Amino acid sequence: MQVLSLKSRLVIFIALLVAGFSIASRAALPVPPAPQIEANAWILIDYDSRKVLAENKPDSKIEPASLTKLMTAYLAFSAIKEGRLRLDQRLPVSEKAWRAEGSRMFLDPKQPVLVDDLLKGVIVQSGNDACIVLAEAIAGTEEGFVSMMNATAKKLGMKQTNFLNSTGLPHPQHLTTAHDLSLLASALIHDFPEFYKIYSLQEFKYNNITQPNRNRLLFIDPSVDGFKTGHTNSAGYCLIASAKREKRRLLSVVLGAKSDVARAMESQKLLNFGFQFYETVKLYPANQTVSKLRLYKGTQTEVKAGFTGDLHVTVPRDTGKRIQAQMISQQPLLAPIKRGQQLGTLRLTVDGQAAGDYPLLALETVPVAGILGRGWDNILLMFK
Repeated sequence: MQVLSLKSRLVIFIALLVAGFSIASRAALPVPPAPQIEANAWILIDYDSRKVLAENKPDSKIEPASLTKLMTAYLAFSAIKEGRLRLDQRLPVSEKAWRAEGSRMFLDPKQPVLVDDLLKGVIVQSGNDACIVLAEAIAGTEEGFVSMMNATAKKLGMKQTNFLNSTGLPHPQHLTTAHDLSLLASALIHDFPEFYKIYSLQEFKYNNITQPNRNRLLFIDPSVDGFKTGHTNSAGYCLIASAKREKRRLLSVVLGAKSDVARAMESQKLLNFGFQFYETVKLYPANQTVSKLRLYKGTQTEVKAGFTGDLHVTVPRDTGKRIQAQMISQQPLLAPIKRGQQLGTLRLTVDGQAAGDYPLLALETVPVAGILGRGWDNILLMFK
C-alpha cells in the first residue's frame, strides 16, 4: 500500500478545498421568505418579466388616495400623444378646480395655466386642482373624465378598480388593489417613456410656491427614479416606487403604511429583497424564430414559432444559466395559421423546479393550401 507524503496530501487537500469553493460559487443563493412589511397590502414585481416576487393581499380592495393620479396622468399623456392636448397649451382654471380640497398646486382662477406645468403639478405636487383642470380639458367635465378612467382601467386589465374622481379624494366606492396599481404603473412606463422622467423631479415651483416631491426614496436611493405617493386618513400612507439597478427594473406597491417614513422604508425593503435574491434573464428577443413546426394543409410545410415580445424570465439569483426549456407543441398543426396564434407552450425549469410556462406563438400568417395540397396532407395525416 502506497503512503502519500505530507506534500502530496497537502496538494490534494488544497485541490479539494479549491473545488469546494468553486462548487459553492456556482450554487444559487437560497431565496429567503420575503421581508415582513408593515402595511395593509403590497406587491413587488419585475417590470420586464411581470413576475411577482412578493405580495400580501394583492387583490384586496383599498382606497388608493393620490395614487389615483397615475390614471389622471395616463389619460393626459394619451391626449398629448394623440394631439388632443399640447404641452404649450394654456387651460382655464374653473371655480371647481380652484376650490379643490386637499393637496393643491395653488392655481390662480384668473390665470390660465400651461399643460406642461399642470403635469408637474399633478405628479410632483399632487395637486387636486391641477387634476380637475386637466380632467375638464380632456373630457369636458370631471364626471366624463371618470368614465374615461374606468374604461382605460378595464383596458389595462385592472379588474378590481373603480374610480369616482380624478384626484383620489376618499369615497367608499373609490377603490383599487395593489395588483391593479402595479399594472397601471407598468403601463405608464411602457406606453409613455418620454413622460416618465417627470416622476423623478425632486421639486416643482409654481405661483412662487416650491413644493418637494413626497417620494422620499428619490432623495435617498439613487436607483429609484419615480412614481407616486398617496395619503388620506382612511387610506393611510401609500407609495408606488420604481427602481432600476443595472438593467433590471422593479416596481413596489405599498398601501396603508403608518407614516410617511414607514412607506418609504417598507418600499425600500421590498426593492432590496427583489434585487438581492432574483435575477432576470432575456431568453429570446421579439420575433426571433425559436422553432419551426411542421404544418399541414398550408401553403408551406413549416411555420415559424417564437414570441412577439421579448421573453424575460425572473429566477433566483445565479440560476439563470441553468434554465432548461422544453417545447410542447400542438399536433398536428393545421392551416390556416394567424400571426400571434398560440402553437404550443415553452416550459422552463431550473434545477428540475418549474420556472414557468409561456405561450409559443406563430410569427407569421400561413393561409390554407389549394385542393391538391390539402389532399396530399390528408393522406399523410392518415399515416401519422
